[in-house]
Amino acid sequence: MRSWPVQDAKARFSEMLETCMREGPQLVTKRGAEAAVLVPAADWRRLRQAAKPTLKELLLSDSARGDLEVRPRGGSRRRKVAGLT
Repeated sequence: MRSWPVQDAKARFSEMLETCMREGPQLVTKRGAEAAVLVPAADWRRLRQAAKPTLKELLLSDSARGDLEVRPRGGSRRRKVAGLT
């Protein structure tokens, strides 16, 4: 993966895009630190489909993710412990 300083990425975006489409993901750095990655659209779609939903997405989802078996209450008797009334 080739690294592009943000100034070069801005000035030569068309070249960076062509390199991305030809060679794969391209890393953009800002002040020497990793900032972003430019990836081909097909790779992005594949990654998004493979990603698992977040807890927030699961909790806000309208559809159930599985069945939860809840036993009826009061069906079992408690054990009596010696010495307690």
